[in-house]
Amino acid sequence: GAGPGDPELLTLKALRALEDADVILHDRLVSPAVLDLARRDAARICVGKAAGHVGSSQEEINALLISHARQGRRVVRLKGGDPFVFGRGGEELQALAAAQIEFSVIPGITAAAGCAAYAGIPLTHRDYAHSVTFVAGHAQDGPESGAAPDWRALAMPGVTAVFYMGLARLDYIVAKLLEHGAPPARPAGIIAQGTTAEQRVMTATLATICGVASSSNLESPALLIVGDVVALHDSLAWVHAGAARDFSQTG
Repeated sequence: GAGPGDPELLTLKALRALEDADVILHDRLVSPAVLDLARRDAARICVGKAAGHVGSSQEEINALLISHARQGRRVVRLKGGDPFVFGRGGEELQALAAAQIEFSVIPGITAAAGCAAYAGIPLTHRDYAHSVTFVAGHAQDGPESGAAPDWRALAMPGVTAVFYMGLARLDYIVAKLLEHGAPPARPAGIIAQGTTAEQRVMTATLATICGVASSSNLESPALLIVGDVVALHDSLAWVHAGAARDFSQTG
């Protein structure tokens, strides 16, 4: 796991793996500053996917991992955030296990935790939220999908819902929450380019968040957070534009 963007959020164990790797297969969203921490002679292969664009298929990525490992190389599969949170890490490990290739897993700070922290939005709070749910923003409804969100549960009071990559389907997500009982006044926020110097945070309510997002020209990667905890952003925000990495200089 490469973490959500700020290279200082990389774990020490991940850093040692990068310094030891012969080959690095990395996602598109992995920070260049993180890749710069790798050994200079390591091969860097971008296997990332972008919404609406052709990228490496999962089968191609699996084949690359297996091929390089069988050639005796030390391979790092570098994923944004955490490899086991919407990162297909489990699928890739299944392919390696089937090929009888040894592996280890280094967790990373997932986008929800990192971006919410940098936005001053506690995902849980004794007074506002007793649970938090991570949801794939592109999850589909319908009988053909076994992974459709439980919209009624997400709309309940005392719940923080975090939608990964939900900007493209923002209108749909908001409509489903309102349909299943979430009040229009429930706070909602979007964090774009979280934990980086380009971080932008927009807060509103379910009734107004779509208009705010449209007028602000926000771009992915972005997280949508819905819940009463979002209202704390105004008083708890500590990162400001262009200062996402200045926290170590505070007293």
